[in-house]
Amino acid sequence: MSSSFLKNVDDMFIAAAENIDLPEGLADKIRFCNATYVTRFGVRLRGKMFTFRGWRATHSTHHSPAKGGIRFAPNVNQDEVEALAALMSYKCALVGLPFGGSKGALEIDPSEWEPHELEKITRRFAQELMRHGFLSPASNVPAPDMGTGEQTMMWIADEYRRHKHEDINGSACVTGKPLDGGGIEGRTEATGRGVQYATQALFASEVELQGTGFAVDSLAGKRVVVQGFGNVGYHAAKFLSEEDGCLITSIIERDGVIRNEAGLEIEKLKRHFSVNGKLEGFAGGTFSAQNEGALEDDCDILIPAALEGVVHERNAAQIKAKVVVEAANGPTTSTADAILKSRGVVVIPDMYANAGGVIVSYFEWVKNLTHIPFGLMERRYEATGHRRLAQSLETMTGKAFPLSDDKAFTDGPQEIDLVRSGLAEMMSTAFQAISQTKAEGSGDQSLRDAAYQIAIKRIAASYQAIGI
Repeated sequence: MSSSFLKNVDDMFIAAAENIDLPEGLADKIRFCNATYVTRFGVRLRGKMFTFRGWRATHSTHHSPAKGGIRFAPNVNQDEVEALAALMSYKCALVGLPFGGSKGALEIDPSEWEPHELEKITRRFAQELMRHGFLSPASNVPAPDMGTGEQTMMWIADEYRRHKHEDINGSACVTGKPLDGGGIEGRTEATGRGVQYATQALFASEVELQGTGFAVDSLAGKRVVVQGFGNVGYHAAKFLSEEDGCLITSIIERDGVIRNEAGLEIEKLKRHFSVNGKLEGFAGGTFSAQNEGALEDDCDILIPAALEGVVHERNAAQIKAKVVVEAANGPTTSTADAILKSRGVVVIPDMYANAGGVIVSYFEWVKNLTHIPFGLMERRYEATGHRRLAQSLETMTGKAFPLSDDKAFTDGPQEIDLVRSGLAEMMSTAFQAISQTKAEGSGDQSLRDAAYQIAIKRIAASYQAIGI
């Protein structure tokens, strides 16, 4: 499956590029990965030497640094890494971030190693990336991905600072760090929050809902199937159910699927899953160990938030959802995408729906480079102004300012408020651009076609500006 991932990304790119007037050869320059570093390094553990294989691909440097996650998984390969790096280039261009695309991976099953062993392996991998120019705040900035998290990023950042202690911006060499290590509020929830904002943007658009039978602003009550209950799937399910009134009717994981037509209680399920490591045994739904075909459950919205290639030519015709929100990278093959398009299924593409993580990573990178927390300079000034306004309103009306609104209004925005506001703005602006580009194209264009065209044009413009 992963060996065809790069081909699927290339096929979608080529289909979009054919409708853009580009100088000869420029499309290939954009499509091909600039550089891929393959490393094999040894680490002495458990009384013997183990050799590990890792990759870091830089797809594009039309902007610097190149940005993209690092995943730890036993079944990764170079094609997968290069496909993910390409998607990062297109994703950043689409939402207007000043990054090129990159991706990294280490061929390892994290569950087989103790934390202190993982730390040693991670630090050695970081050393290899530094030595060959694939880790620094100015050239290549990793982030968490599958099998990695805040702790992994903190180990990498600390290793970078040990070797580059003179780099005052060293903390910006990775994003997705814990708050106490230079991270930013809202980064953990960012990709799932972005999925929510992308879904909200679709359901606020009468034009894009045509053919689905759904009314504008009708998210409440929509039945949602989520594949994957990791960080992205959990947060997307949580926000859509708690804030938008959706019913999460199925959650699909490796051990099976849990269903409840009345809607699963996501926080209770999360606590059960965190303790037991599986869905089985949760009292708030009906569990089945047979998860094959669960993507075809009857629902309004399908959110694949796990692996690439899960919607393919063998199941695309059976997908019952009217809307597919691609929370994972590359969950739909190019063949399946054509089938869904022919059936009138609206697909919110991964390069947009999945962009919340890199957007908030950008905020964290900027915070690290400026060495000042978001909102620090203006928060008290704004709070004082709001307090004076509230007092003026009380004087004018003769009524007390409502206590329920007083604190939120007078305290001013916190970092999490600014992060969510910035993310919402960038997601909204990107959706408007996608929808407009789709409207200006041929009648059979999809949101994915339009998103690719925007990304390609922006990257092409960047290359042409420097004479390429």
